[in-house]
This record gives sequence, structure tokens and C-alpha cells, in this order.
Amino acid sequence: MVGKIETKRLNAYFGDVHAIKDVDLSIPSNKITAIIGPSGCGKSTLIRCMNRMHEVVRGTRVTGKVIIDGRDIYAPGTDSVLVRRKVGMVFQKPNPFPTMNIYDNVVAGLRLNGERDWKILDATAERSLKLAALWDEVKDHLDASGVSISGGQQQRLCIARALAVEPEVLLLDEPCSALDPIATAKIEDLLFDLKRSYTLVIVTHNMQQAARIADYTAFMYLGELVEFGETTKIFENPEKELTEKYITGRFG
Repeated sequence: MVGKIETKRLNAYFGDVHAIKDVDLSIPSNKITAIIGPSGCGKSTLIRCMNRMHEVVRGTRVTGKVIIDGRDIYAPGTDSVLVRRKVGMVFQKPNPFPTMNIYDNVVAGLRLNGERDWKILDATAERSLKLAALWDEVKDHLDASGVSISGGQQQRLCIARALAVEPEVLLLDEPCSALDPIATAKIEDLLFDLKRSYTLVIVTHNMQQAARIADYTAFMYLGELVEFGETTKIFENPEKELTEKYITGRFG
């Protein structure tokens, strides 16, 4: 199976620290892939390599390949801005732009790309907020500050902002860790709907969450990919003893 995203002998470094070690992974299209593992195992670093955000930190480097739709995003001459437009990202803590209202938060990426047609901006804002299951809650106060709504709504606003530039892949780095169970359930329902149109990769510490929503799961440990496969197999019949120990709570 050729994946939407493929990593080949992917290595990532923070200075002398070898954070990701020879990771070979094939992430399928229009599925949710969860990346699990103990703190510090390289989960977030791995997904930051998938849209070239790792390199924005001083002293970092990447070797190996990340291939999206058959093209290596680290190939010479590749525009990292275009990569990040195709591969959106949502972070652990909701981060709406505090000086912008809800509407401007959603269309910020389009405006940055030079779009000025208000009809296109209006249509994109509505479409993206509907995709993020937020439109009905905010449509009557789009001029309110992006930080005036609840934490769960802010996270869905950030998802709408990421979707507005029409990516093909959405990376989510523990998007529910700062949310209560009700807001978490809304995000999970949203992700389940979004996979019909997008390829989703989610980093999570919550194994129950991975089991609930992910089609595939990758287990990372000390920078290495220990095991990858269909979520039901990883949780019910893992091949590696290390995976079983982590899943059953015997370490990590």
C-alpha cells in the first residue's frame, strides 16, 4: 500500500540529540492515524517533520525522506511554505490570534496568500466553520474576539483556520489535551467526519482516544517506530512485547 505520506529512513535532531531514528512509515489516505508512546519518545517531532516545522527551531536538522503524493518535501528547491499549505497543523493548546475576531482568524491564511475578494473570504469562512462544526455556534457573532469563546470552540476555530487554505493533510498534536470530556467528544466526532475529505494524523497520550477514533496506530519509543498497523490489531494483538507492555500500562 502506497501511503499519502511516507517516511523513509527519517531522522531528526535537536543539536546533538537524535530525536527520531530511521523511521519508515506509510500513512494511508482518508484515514485517522494515531501516534502513541510515552512522553519524550518523538511523537510531536515526527509530525513536525511531516510539514517541515521541525526545521524552524534553531539547531535542528532532518535526514531521510518525507514523501507526500510521491514527492519528497525535503528535496532541494521545495518551497516549505507550499508544503505547510498542503499539510495543515493544529497544536496542543488552542491558539487563535488574540487580536483578531472569529472571522479574521479563519481567513487569515487566505489573506496572507493575497486573497482580497470578500465574496471568496466570506464563502471560505462559512465553509470552514461548517467543516469544523462551529458555524451554528458563532455565525451570529463572527466579530467577537477569537479568544472570547470556550476552549473547545477555540480549538475548533483553529481547525477551521487550518482547513480554510484547503490542505490535504491535517496534523494534530494532542488537540484535546487541554479540553474537558465534552469538548473532546466534539473534536473526536469532528475528526471522524473530516477523514472523508482529509488524511489525519493525531498525536495523543490518550490510548482510549486512539482506540476510539484511529484507523491505524503507530507506537513510538525512544525515537524509534516500534510497531505500526491497524488500530484493532495494535491494541488487541500487538506483535511486539514492548507494544503490549505500553498498551497494558506496564510501563510509560
